[in-house]
Amino acid sequence: MTYQAPLRDMRFILDHLVDFEAITALPGCEEVTADLAGAILDEAAKFAAGVLSPLDRLGDRQGCRLGNGEVITPDGWAAAYRQFAASGWVGLGMATEHGGQGLPKILATPVAEMWHAANLSFSLLPPLNASAVEALRLATDERVRALFVPRLVSGEWAGTMALTESQAGSDLAAIRTRAEAQVDGSYRVFGQKIFITYGDHPLTSNIVHLVLARTADAPPGIKGISLFVVPKFLVNEDGSLGARNDVHCIALEHKLGLHGSPTCVMSFGEAGGAVGHRVGEIGRGLEYMFVMMNEMRFGTALQGPALAERAYQQAVAYARERVQGRERDGSPAAIIRHADVKRMLLTMRAKLMASRMLAYSAAAWFDIAARHADAAVAEKHRRRLDLLMPVLKGWLTEVGNEVCELAVQIHGGAGFVEETGVAQHYRDARIMTIYEGTTGIQAGDLVGRKILRERGASLLALLDDWRPLAGELAAAGFAHLSSRFDAAIGDVAQTLAWLLERGNERLAEAQAASVPVLRQLGLVCGAWQMARAALVARRLGDDVYQRGIVDLAEFYCAHVLPQAAAWALAARDSAALCVDFDAEAL
Repeated sequence: MTYQAPLRDMRFILDHLVDFEAITALPGCEEVTADLAGAILDEAAKFAAGVLSPLDRLGDRQGCRLGNGEVITPDGWAAAYRQFAASGWVGLGMATEHGGQGLPKILATPVAEMWHAANLSFSLLPPLNASAVEALRLATDERVRALFVPRLVSGEWAGTMALTESQAGSDLAAIRTRAEAQVDGSYRVFGQKIFITYGDHPLTSNIVHLVLARTADAPPGIKGISLFVVPKFLVNEDGSLGARNDVHCIALEHKLGLHGSPTCVMSFGEAGGAVGHRVGEIGRGLEYMFVMMNEMRFGTALQGPALAERAYQQAVAYARERVQGRERDGSPAAIIRHADVKRMLLTMRAKLMASRMLAYSAAAWFDIAARHADAAVAEKHRRRLDLLMPVLKGWLTEVGNEVCELAVQIHGGAGFVEETGVAQHYRDARIMTIYEGTTGIQAGDLVGRKILRERGASLLALLDDWRPLAGELAAAGFAHLSSRFDAAIGDVAQTLAWLLERGNERLAEAQAASVPVLRQLGLVCGAWQMARAALVARRLGDDVYQRGIVDLAEFYCAHVLPQAAAWALAARDSAALCVDFDAEAL
């Protein structure tokens, strides 16, 4: 089934929930008009449906392979990428001074959602360029920036993040790749990296690897890690390509999903050392990496509602066509008429809309934090973004998995076989909660670094912003929405008090509760967005779409939000049991 971008949903959120006009009035965004935004969304929708979506199934079936030491991508991939780059999509949200289009994140975000939904395997490549550009822009000298950044922005070259190793996993302090300084100021890099997305491919003329490594005199642990830029082909002073560098893909991972994207084991320095250049200061590699990682975490978060949308579209279409059972009058019924199927479809749509609204709101916070003239306003939105980034990455990707699972369920036995195509979405989605930090890692970040470290200050500020919304709901006649949202706010406040009571003295209990806390906060953030949408839809009128938004918000708060209270109880009541349980009994 060909993906069709949900433009009405996207425009509803942009026009009515994130104050798109206010964002485009920020410094540097003044040229972004409503007409321009509409044209960009329309063109992106056409490219997603016409070019990327048809390649999605083919990429899953063909996969990638290694031949003569080079990665071979699925048929059509190279032509699609050339068209993608030539159309300017790679640099859509990148700075104009480097050749990008400088569009605000709030506009680049729905476009990125279309790429993810249409062809998730293909869409994993362009964000790597944005992350590499951000790190190089902030932490390299003018010469290195001039050589690499413009070609990454244009898409002429591609970027990667070569971070972890087989013995390290998520513990990057354990990496062993080494970098040896040379008399000319360059370095020779030696080591192997695993799980490198698009580590090698024929789509671009060069690939720019950002590699974490240790210098000879580096101390142990994270303070001994530095960042280096290591190209596949050496780059001459005039920007032309020189000899092949000592960088090679030596294996491809055989994955559950995302078969169209090559996940590589990369070897650096098997024949004398891969030539690299230092990025920033020695010993600050993880700091620079987190510049890239925050972008990647948000991009991964967006994959949740994107793939949820793809799976939802296919489930709705199947439910309308599949005849099974009878109406009350005895006539044949499509399964979309069955109450339990409608429950599943409503659950899918409610979760994906809530998660999409939260993602787009976060995109607006990015723009305000980066561009607002009032430092206090910018700082407020930066702190909110910092607090909720692990929720965005953790909860939105969990939602993506849940919605894809329901799509398989709606298809019944047909969902379990590959011919219908819905199984691919389920397989592709499974990695989202793992890469760029598992849900457990995101939850540990939320509880340890974002809540306990500042004694809950940012979360308390968020709760203060939420409370007036409950009153607005009541005044607008949404009594049930108001009471349920108000109760959910109270539960989050109780969870915060429980966490602060444990603090550092009983930190293990807080850590054991961290995933339930993240799940609770994600569900309440979803209710926050759905409640806002209900208020807006009621004001806009009474057509079918607006009524559907109101009913969806009511369903979310009646059927989905109660799970937040259960997660809160699980956090408080099971934490000590987890800590005290004898590991030998497992």
